[in-house]
Amino acid sequence: MSPLPETSNITVLIDNYDSFTWNIYQYLSELGAEVQVFRNDKTTLDYIISLDPKNIIISPGPGKPSTDSGISNDVILHFAGKIPIFGVCLGEQCIFEVYGGKVGYAGEIVHGKVSKILHDGKGCYCNVPEDIMATRYHSLSGQPNTTS
Repeated sequence: MSPLPETSNITVLIDNYDSFTWNIYQYLSELGAEVQVFRNDKTTLDYIISLDPKNIIISPGPGKPSTDSGISNDVILHFAGKIPIFGVCLGEQCIFEVYGGKVGYAGEIVHGKVSKILHDGKGCYCNVPEDIMATRYHSLSGQPNTTS
């Protein structure tokens, strides 16, 4: 009997030129993840595909998804539905726009405000206590009724 092929355990972290990328890297590394960081304009989709990543994180960064996220949108398009992809700030905006949504100004600017976060305990919230308090920092949001 042949041995089963080894599966990659790599988390790819796309850096959209934001210092918070390294906080994400450090937290994941402390949890035992094997994280490889790539600047959004210093790698290729083919190289990331060759790594056979277990999951992908798209970092925050300045600017807009359509003009300032480098390879992020191509990575999302290629891996969508195949492996988990998590976006933070600009990364989340990239995911939203790849799926046809429009990002615009939020009705309320929420910078440094604490809010109760309600969730269903699924996905990235599977081990997070219910009704947590979290600090929010955003002035943009996905616009309603812009995805199909």
